[in-house]
Amino acid sequence: MNQTISDNYLKLQKKLHKNPNYGVASIGFASSVKKIIEEAKLSSISDYGAGKKNLQKTLNNLGLNNCQYYPYDPAFPEYGPPKEADLVCCIDVLEHIEEIFLDNVLNDLKKITKKLGFFTIHTGPAVKILEDGRNAHLIQKPPSWWLPKMCSKFEIKHLQEIPNGFILLTKFKE
Repeated sequence: MNQTISDNYLKLQKKLHKNPNYGVASIGFASSVKKIIEEAKLSSISDYGAGKKNLQKTLNNLGLNNCQYYPYDPAFPEYGPPKEADLVCCIDVLEHIEEIFLDNVLNDLKKITKKLGFFTIHTGPAVKILEDGRNAHLIQKPPSWWLPKMCSKFEIKHLQEIPNGFILLTKFKE
Protein backbone atom coordinates (compact mmCIF):
# COMPACT_ATOMS: atom_id res chain seq x y z
CA MET A 1 0.00 0.00 0.00
CA ASN A 2 1.30 3.45 -0.90
CA GLN A 3 1.71 6.13 1.73
CA THR A 4 -1.46 8.15 2.39
CA ILE A 5 -0.36 10.38 5.29
CA SER A 6 2.88 11.83 6.62
CA ASP A 7 4.06 10.95 10.13
CA ASN A 8 3.84 14.58 11.26
CA TYR A 9 0.31 15.05 9.94
CA LEU A 10 -0.78 11.76 11.50
CA LYS A 11 0.31 13.10 14.91
CA LEU A 12 -1.70 16.28 14.30
CA GLN A 13 -4.76 14.24 13.29
CA LYS A 14 -4.52 12.05 16.40
CA LYS A 15 -4.52 15.19 18.55
CA LEU A 16 -7.46 16.68 16.67
CA HIS A 17 -9.46 13.46 17.10
CA LYS A 18 -9.35 14.01 20.87
CA ASN A 19 -11.80 16.87 20.27
CA PRO A 20 -15.32 15.37 20.68
CA ASN A 21 -16.63 17.75 17.99
CA TYR A 22 -14.15 16.57 15.37
CA GLY A 23 -15.28 13.87 12.97
CA VAL A 24 -19.03 14.32 13.38
CA ALA A 25 -20.01 15.11 9.76
CA SER A 26 -20.99 11.51 9.03
CA ILE A 27 -23.83 11.73 11.54
CA GLY A 28 -25.67 14.13 9.25
CA PHE A 29 -25.26 11.87 6.22
CA ALA A 30 -26.17 8.55 7.89
CA SER A 31 -29.81 8.55 6.76
CA SER A 32 -28.70 9.04 3.12
CA VAL A 33 -26.17 6.20 3.51
CA LYS A 34 -28.87 3.96 5.01
CA LYS A 35 -31.19 4.70 2.08
CA ILE A 36 -28.45 3.82 -0.45
CA ILE A 37 -27.66 0.56 1.34
CA GLU A 38 -31.32 -0.47 1.49
CA GLU A 39 -32.25 0.58 -2.07
CA ALA A 40 -29.18 -1.05 -3.65
CA LYS A 41 -29.43 -4.11 -1.35
CA LEU A 42 -25.81 -3.80 -0.23
CA SER A 43 -24.38 -6.00 2.51
CA SER A 44 -21.13 -4.25 3.48
CA ILE A 45 -19.80 -0.76 4.09
CA SER A 46 -16.24 0.47 4.35
CA ASP A 47 -15.95 3.77 6.24
CA TYR A 48 -12.71 5.36 4.98
CA GLY A 49 -11.65 7.99 7.48
CA ALA A 50 -14.01 6.55 10.08
CA GLY A 51 -12.68 8.58 13.00
CA LYS A 52 -14.63 7.58 16.10
CA LYS A 53 -17.04 5.43 14.02
CA ASN A 54 -19.90 7.91 14.28
CA LEU A 55 -21.34 6.65 10.99
CA GLN A 56 -21.68 3.13 12.38
CA LYS A 57 -23.22 4.36 15.63
CA THR A 58 -25.76 6.49 13.79
CA LEU A 59 -26.64 3.76 11.27
CA ASN A 60 -27.24 1.39 14.18
CA ASN A 61 -29.45 4.01 15.86
CA LEU A 62 -31.41 4.28 12.59
CA GLY A 63 -32.04 0.52 12.69
CA LEU A 64 -29.47 -0.61 10.13
CA ASN A 65 -27.86 -3.61 11.82
CA ASN A 66 -27.62 -6.17 9.00
CA CYS A 67 -24.69 -4.65 7.14
CA GLN A 68 -21.01 -5.52 7.69
CA TYR A 69 -19.13 -2.39 8.80
CA TYR A 70 -15.40 -1.95 8.18
CA PRO A 71 -13.80 1.19 9.63
CA TYR A 72 -10.49 2.58 8.47
CA ASP A 73 -8.63 5.59 9.80
CA PRO A 74 -4.85 6.02 10.10
CA ALA A 75 -5.40 7.88 13.40
CA PHE A 76 -6.93 4.64 14.77
CA PRO A 77 -4.48 1.87 13.76
CA GLU A 78 -6.51 -0.70 15.71
CA TYR A 79 -9.08 -0.64 12.85
CA GLY A 80 -6.56 -2.22 10.50
CA PRO A 81 -6.11 -1.54 6.78
CA PRO A 82 -8.90 -0.38 4.46
CA LYS A 83 -11.25 -3.22 3.55
CA GLU A 84 -13.20 -3.89 0.36
CA ALA A 85 -16.97 -3.40 0.61
CA ASP A 86 -20.10 -2.99 -1.51
CA LEU A 87 -20.35 0.66 -0.42
CA VAL A 88 -17.35 2.82 0.41
CA CYS A 89 -18.10 5.98 2.38
CA CYS A 90 -15.59 8.79 2.63
CA ILE A 91 -17.42 11.58 4.42
CA ASP A 92 -15.69 14.91 5.10
CA VAL A 93 -12.28 13.28 4.65
CA LEU A 94 -10.78 14.07 1.25
CA GLU A 95 -10.35 17.78 1.96
CA HIS A 96 -8.23 16.80 4.99
CA ILE A 97 -5.73 14.79 2.90
CA GLU A 98 -2.27 16.17 2.21
CA GLU A 99 -2.37 17.02 -1.49
CA ILE A 100 0.80 15.05 -2.27
CA PHE A 101 -0.98 11.89 -1.04
CA LEU A 102 -4.39 12.51 -2.62
CA ASP A 103 -3.79 10.23 -5.62
CA ASN A 104 -2.74 7.41 -3.27
CA VAL A 105 -5.92 7.88 -1.21
CA LEU A 106 -8.10 7.91 -4.34
CA ASN A 107 -6.36 4.73 -5.51
CA ASP A 108 -7.12 3.15 -2.11
CA LEU A 109 -10.78 4.14 -2.46
CA LYS A 110 -11.01 2.72 -5.97
CA LYS A 111 -9.35 -0.52 -4.89
CA ILE A 112 -11.83 -1.19 -2.06
CA THR A 113 -15.04 -0.09 -3.85
CA LYS A 114 -16.91 -3.17 -5.05
CA LYS A 115 -20.11 -1.42 -6.15
CA LEU A 116 -20.77 2.14 -4.95
CA GLY A 117 -18.97 5.07 -3.36
CA PHE A 118 -20.50 7.85 -1.26
CA PHE A 119 -18.13 10.81 -0.98
CA THR A 120 -18.69 14.23 0.52
CA ILE A 121 -16.17 16.96 -0.14
CA HIS A 122 -16.08 20.32 1.59
CA THR A 123 -14.64 23.01 -0.67
CA GLY A 124 -13.98 25.83 1.80
CA PRO A 125 -12.15 26.36 5.08
CA ALA A 126 -12.91 24.33 8.19
CA VAL A 127 -13.77 25.85 11.54
CA LYS A 128 -11.01 23.82 13.17
CA ILE A 129 -7.33 24.74 13.03
CA LEU A 130 -4.47 22.26 13.31
CA GLU A 131 -1.96 22.64 16.14
CA ASP A 132 0.59 23.91 13.59
CA GLY A 133 -1.73 26.79 12.61
CA ARG A 134 -3.00 25.41 9.27
CA ASN A 135 -6.70 25.12 8.52
CA ALA A 136 -7.94 21.56 9.05
CA HIS A 137 -9.12 21.50 5.42
CA LEU A 138 -5.77 21.21 3.68
CA ILE A 139 -7.39 21.14 0.22
CA GLN A 140 -9.82 23.99 -0.42
CA LYS A 141 -10.63 23.63 -4.09
CA PRO A 142 -13.85 23.99 -6.14
CA PRO A 143 -15.74 21.03 -7.64
CA SER A 144 -14.15 21.77 -11.04
CA TRP A 145 -10.78 20.83 -9.48
CA TRP A 146 -12.11 17.69 -7.78
CA LEU A 147 -14.27 16.22 -10.52
CA PRO A 148 -11.53 15.27 -13.03
CA LYS A 149 -9.69 13.48 -10.22
CA MET A 150 -12.83 11.61 -9.13
CA CYS A 151 -13.87 10.81 -12.73
CA SER A 152 -10.47 9.23 -13.38
CA LYS A 153 -11.24 6.62 -10.70
CA PHE A 154 -15.05 6.32 -10.62
CA GLU A 155 -18.17 6.61 -12.75
CA ILE A 156 -20.33 9.41 -11.36
CA LYS A 157 -23.92 8.31 -10.72
CA HIS A 158 -25.06 11.44 -8.93
CA LEU A 159 -23.62 14.84 -8.04
CA GLN A 160 -25.35 17.06 -5.52
CA GLU A 161 -24.32 20.48 -4.33
CA ILE A 162 -24.52 21.05 -0.58
CA PRO A 163 -23.59 24.14 1.43
CA ASN A 164 -19.80 24.61 1.14
CA GLY A 165 -19.26 21.49 -0.93
CA PHE A 166 -20.80 18.56 -2.77
CA ILE A 167 -21.80 14.91 -2.56
CA LEU A 168 -20.80 12.29 -5.10
CA LEU A 169 -22.46 8.93 -5.49
CA THR A 170 -20.19 6.84 -7.68
CA LYS A 171 -20.06 3.36 -9.04
CA PHE A 172 -17.15 1.04 -9.62
CA LYS A 173 -15.12 1.80 -12.74
CA GLU A 174 -13.15 -0.92 -14.53
